[in-house]
Amino acid sequence: MRASLAFQKYEGLGNDFIVVETRDPGQVTPDGARRLCDRHFGVGGDGVLLVLPPEAPQHDARMIVINADGSVPEMCGNGVRCVALHLGRARGLRSGIVRIETAAGARACTIEDAAGEGMVTVDMGLARVGEERALEFQGERATFTLADVGNPHAVVFGAFTREDVERLGARIALHPDFPGGINVEFARAQGGEIDLVVWERGVGITLACGTGACAAAAVACSKGMASYQVPIAVRLPGGPLQVRVEEGGRASMRGPARYVFRGATDLALA
Repeated sequence: MRASLAFQKYEGLGNDFIVVETRDPGQVTPDGARRLCDRHFGVGGDGVLLVLPPEAPQHDARMIVINADGSVPEMCGNGVRCVALHLGRARGLRSGIVRIETAAGARACTIEDAAGEGMVTVDMGLARVGEERALEFQGERATFTLADVGNPHAVVFGAFTREDVERLGARIALHPDFPGGINVEFARAQGGEIDLVVWERGVGITLACGTGACAAAAVACSKGMASYQVPIAVRLPGGPLQVRVEEGGRASMRGPARYVFRGATDLALA
């Protein structure tokens, strides 16, 4: 009999993931992830989250993210909330902290799940705001601010239609200036709050992006569009996140995670 891969499906504001607990970081290959994430012929998802034993004893687990296109990013904010809730419920932890290793560093995740609410606050580390850049595409100029939240971002402020995001997102994300790709945030700041749509490298437009929300909030604070040290409502297509940015750049993110279903498949093992 062919072996099957057990998984659980989670989502954070519609950013959905196939969660696989394993001791083998190579159990799901990039090709396997592409098959799993296919929304017509697979399970469907924005990415696969591998949950492995930690490398350091003071941590609870290690997370590896594989995007829907098979690429491997450093970090995923919505994904780490899903993994934190998964670990908490598996251990009967309804409130408390789990520490998860990522390629961008360890992340402390505070779980609020006493009544099944599935809220998680993540210490996202430093959100570094970089330089302003501009690129031109067939006479159209896009100006953005670079930021880093353990993974790279280009934050563009203005009023954008869906067509604008679809046209410019991939052009910026895949530009030769960014050989490893970059996440692109299309943001509008008003009244200290932010409306945001994100083109995620390796996925495309998603309903939510946790690191993107932190990057947009950090840039907004640096430009005086939002305030440091207070919760900032970042409204994404899938729902709102609360982001707090300290004056030194440290960011935290609070939002929901939700278990959807479990199953088994041989798609990743073919």
